[in-house]
Amino acid sequence: MKKYLTWALGIFVVFYLLNSPGGAARIVHNAAGSLASAGNSLSRFVDAL
Repeated sequence: MKKYLTWALGIFVVFYLLNSPGGAARIVHNAAGSLASAGNSLSRFVDAL
């Protein structure tokens, strides 16, 4: 069952990327921005120690 869910999720992701590349780009951009913000916050925390 887990194998089928993994395949279904993969197929959905490919389908989404092909049908909405702009939306996919926004998701990646937002994720990268969130990671950068988390990194900056962690850096400030470590510097404060």
